[in-house]
Parts: sequence; C-alpha cells; structure tokens
Amino acid sequence: MRTTSFARRVGASAALIGAAALVSGAGAAPADVAPAAAPTIGPSGVGGVKIGKTYTALRKKKLIGKIHAGCELAPNTRSAALKSPLKGSVDFTRKNPRKVTNVTVFSGASTAKGVGIGSTIEEIQAAYPNAKVDHGSDEVFHVTFVTIPKSDGGKFQFAVDIDTKKTTAIGVPFIATCE
Repeated sequence: MRTTSFARRVGASAALIGAAALVSGAGAAPADVAPAAAPTIGPSGVGGVKIGKTYTALRKKKLIGKIHAGCELAPNTRSAALKSPLKGSVDFTRKNPRKVTNVTVFSGASTAKGVGIGSTIEEIQAAYPNAKVDHGSDEVFHVTFVTIPKSDGGKFQFAVDIDTKKTTAIGVPFIATCE
C-alpha cells in the first residue's frame, strides 16, 4: 500500500512529538518561569495566524517561515511552515497578495474547549455535540475526518488516526490534503 504525503507528514509529526515529550520530561523548569499559553484554534485561525491575513503580515510577526511551493498537483500554490510553538503549515491564495486560505496544525495548540492533538472522537463529540464524523477517508489517508460546523463554534476539522484513535492534525477551516 502506498503511503500518502498526508500520512507521511502525520507520521513524521508523531515521531517529533514523541521525541519532544521525552526530552521535555527529562528536566524540571525553573519555578519563576511561567509557561506561555498555547495558541487557541478557532474558526478564524490558530493564534495570530488568521484566515485572510497576508503572507507579508504573518512573516513580519515571525509566525511563519518562508513561502515555498505548495501541492505539486495544484499549480501556483504556495505554503509556509508555522513557527514555534506551533508545528504545521499554512496554505495561501494563488494570486498576490498571498492570503491565508487554511491552516493545518500537528502540535502546539488546542481549541477553546480543550480538544487538541491526541484527543479521541469521543472527546471531540463530547465538546462539540454537532460534530460530523466522516469515515470516507479511512482507506485513503488512514484518518477519520471530524468536522466541527459553525453551529458548534467551527468551522474546523480534526484528523483522527484509524489505528491509534487519536487526533493527529487539526485544520482551519479544513485539513488540506495533497496525494
């Protein structure tokens, strides 16, 4: 079976998250240093990365990396990596000025209701009762997509791994896939 670029990205992110957890658990933080609040995922974006903001504005605020070619199957698309504490990517419009169309997060943020990477479908549904679960992508991407509608505070989407049953990615307003 062929591994999709989405599945490879999710797998690589999971390995990085596991390694980071091992490293961060090795030492204690000084008592006088308060941890920074994790960015919140909402219908308008993730933290300071908002849908419709320009590449230039986000780059000046050091929220994203350099822009580069996006999905090879869609000509003239552009993407950029999110900067720490977030891990993920931002896709932009095809015309200048390049504006954010969607954001995909692999770690570093959760929703206002506390649902994030590692959450199960049951936890998502408990926080968002109108969540729509779609198993149509299980065979292709090895994830179940759970979409949060506007009526529940969305629009955003979770990708839940079919093997581990845990969320591996969250997208606003959707998770972009490129096979």
